[in-house]
Formats: sequence, C-alpha cells, structure tokens
Amino acid sequence: MRVRRTRRAVAAVLAVAAIGLAGTACSQGSGAGAAELTVRSAEHGEALAGLPSSVDGPKIVVGQPKAPHTVTVFVDPQCGYCAKFEEASGTVLADAAATGKVRVEYVVASFLDARTGGTASARAANALRAAAEAGPGRFATYQAAVFASQPSEHSKDAYSTDHLLRIADQVPGLRGEAFDKAVRENTYKDWVAASAKAFEDAGVGGTPTVLVDGKPLPAGNALYDATRFSEALRDAGL
Repeated sequence: MRVRRTRRAVAAVLAVAAIGLAGTACSQGSGAGAAELTVRSAEHGEALAGLPSSVDGPKIVVGQPKAPHTVTVFVDPQCGYCAKFEEASGTVLADAAATGKVRVEYVVASFLDARTGGTASARAANALRAAAEAGPGRFATYQAAVFASQPSEHSKDAYSTDHLLRIADQVPGLRGEAFDKAVRENTYKDWVAASAKAFEDAGVGGTPTVLVDGKPLPAGNALYDATRFSEALRDAGL
C-alpha cells in the first residue's frame, strides 16, 4: 500500500528500517470506503488461548511480564498489513511467549482514524483493552479475531460496537457484563489516547512494526511468512 507519508523524515526512515519496505505497511494518508462487516475467529486460536495478558502503561503485555526478552509490536486495528501479520505470524509470537522466554508488548495505535474522520480504530483499541481484563488468553484470542474480522475498507463506521461484540462471541468466556459495558461505554478511552501517544512518541511511522529488545527487526516481507519471521527472530537473538 503506497500512500503519502505525513511524518517527518526521521520517522519515515525508522519505519523503513523496522519493516523493510515502505510499501508493505500501513502509514498515514487519505481515502475511505464503506465497511464490510464480517465475523471470524482466528485460525490459530488454540495457540493463544492460554496466554496471560497484563497492562503495562500504554502497552498490553502477552506472556510472562518478567520474560528475559521483549518483542514490541505496533499495530492499528484497521491496518490490512497488521491483519496479514497476525494471520501469518501470530502463532510464532504465541509460541515464543508460551516458552516464558519472550514477552510480547502490543502498542495499539489509531492513526488510521484520520483517514475517515471517525473513531473505528479507537473503538477497537478500547475493546482490546477491555479484553485484557477478562482473563488468560482472552486478549490474544480476541485481537486475532478482530484482525480476522477486519472490514475490507477503511470507514468511520468500521468496528461498530455491535460488530466488536459479535467478534467477541467468537472468544469463549469473553462476553460478560464488564466487557460489554466497557465496549459500549468506551470505558478505556484515556488508555486508547495514551497508547496512540506511545505510538506517536516511538516515531516508527507505520504498522506493523516489530522491535526486538528495543531494536527494529529488519524483516521486510518476512513479517507475513511464518517460517521467514521465525528465522528473523532467531537472527535477532531469540
């Protein structure tokens, strides 16, 4: 996806270093379309079901918080390349976190809302934050289902409250009074804003971006191939 970048040059350079090719990630730009509502569960849901999650400031941590290595992943719920990354390499990260040697930190951005003038990414980010409160495996499984159910076009109407709750039906044990209320009432809007600021402050410029122990992973298109992504992580010392 080639779109006009609006960030300062240094952020764009870091984004290219982190993802390999500027044309293989979502970045700021213009354009919108009608949302197509779909609901799908993640194909690798079993690998995600037992993973604990916790909240560390503006990040959601999957795996053991005290794991010796950290993989940081920057995503936007509306980013099509993030959906491809989750589908191809989500199991790789889940397996790495399950070993106890890696903690996976997710920074959930919402910059793609600027394309539509809406709050679709922010609504999805709020729901993801609510899932992090719902017990082991719920955030990781729900995030994968959110990306699997991603609307085909950017739209201010994407990820409606009803859509997000219907997606949650695909995650055993997630729906309940607390989760539903948080999604309907936008309970975690302040956290969503803090996570968006963390993305801005990181200066990565696009999603998905992957850091290993704070250093950009120069994986390029390997982000979207499980075998090549695994090799990139091994080359980075994991």
